[in-house]
Amino acid sequence: MAVLARLVAALAVLVLAPVLGLASLAGMASVTTNPTLAVFLGLAVFASVFFLGLLLFVPRPRTAPWRRVRAAILVLVETFVVVRVVPATIRPFPDTLPARPGVAGQRYWDLPTGSRIAYVRLAPKQPQASTPVVFLHGGPGVADMERDAAFFGALTSDGYVVYVYDQVGAGSSGRLADPRGYGLARDVADLEAIRQAVGAEQLILIGHSYGAQVAAAYLAHHADHVAKVVFSSPGSLTPSPTGAALLSRLDPGQGRALSLDLLHPRALAAYTLVQVNPQAAHALVGDDEMDARFARYYELLQPALHCRGATVGRSVAGVGAYANLSPQASGAPPHPDLRPALGATTTPALVLKGSCDYLSWSSAIEYRRVLRGTEVVYLRHAGHDAYQDQPGAYLASLRAFLAGRPVPAYDSDQPPADYEGPR
Repeated sequence: MAVLARLVAALAVLVLAPVLGLASLAGMASVTTNPTLAVFLGLAVFASVFFLGLLLFVPRPRTAPWRRVRAAILVLVETFVVVRVVPATIRPFPDTLPARPGVAGQRYWDLPTGSRIAYVRLAPKQPQASTPVVFLHGGPGVADMERDAAFFGALTSDGYVVYVYDQVGAGSSGRLADPRGYGLARDVADLEAIRQAVGAEQLILIGHSYGAQVAAAYLAHHADHVAKVVFSSPGSLTPSPTGAALLSRLDPGQGRALSLDLLHPRALAAYTLVQVNPQAAHALVGDDEMDARFARYYELLQPALHCRGATVGRSVAGVGAYANLSPQASGAPPHPDLRPALGATTTPALVLKGSCDYLSWSSAIEYRRVLRGTEVVYLRHAGHDAYQDQPGAYLASLRAFLAGRPVPAYDSDQPPADYEGPR
């Protein structure tokens, strides 16, 4: 029983030390933006609990030699853990982002909101439509201008001018000095400034994932400036945590690899700081370092964005960590309820939903319930990034909707039998 009690005590120390260390780090970060103080306190508590725990294993006088050896081994192991954790927390990540050569024709808007936005304008030889198409990427903070411009640029053959841009904090766009400035309100304000910059009275919006939430929020506030809107694998109008659903689409090996990366001491410190004080996190781990680490995580998540067994192409090149993490932190302001304003609009709307999307079926159907006349197109064998998985069917439905032709609408509120995602 004594051996069992000591084993339980050892496990308790292993769990209690990092928990108390992170709690101390979070507590200090809530009252100061100085990351040095927060990290110092967190590490001090972590190390103190560890070394106090070692007293449980210090052998008493006249203890049998083999027990002394066992105690010495335990002391060495726990000392090794502390010695490895402290430098790993302080030392910057070795990850670096590959250099982005930029997209052909890439330019910048310097908006009155203070955002510096990278974009490309794709124009047909003979424009036939007076209303431009604007694509809004997902994430937040997950941009891939090159691939998105190549795909949605196909609409230029139908006479549309197409704009693809990186939202603030993502891709080649500027980063904010204070990460608390990221969020839905900032993205909507930027979109309105973009409309004014291009001189368009109305826009056709195509929003993917989080971009669909931006499109919905823009429609709620500026309905007169939206001619048509497409919600592609849309995030819910009543946002809720989706991390568990995303991780559930990884196999055990993929999940382990991601978990081990997330358990890195510096990553734990940064994510803890983001939750209570994004400024302190930003001071500890800067944009370049955090973006590179976030790109690594997103690379590991790629299989969850497609159907199981599908060939996964190259990963997204333009991630922005703080644009993603800060708006979802525990202290961030909640998303406003857009449903009352959206219910009063009559803008033609289309929802495109893949059969393997990790987002719930109800999150897509909610758009049809709220926005009158919205049609839903169901794309089989397509994951969250449906336009990558089923480009032909996706583009055909998109073109039909924009041209005012019938689309292969799915009318039931219940998901099809082959739908794999959460209800």
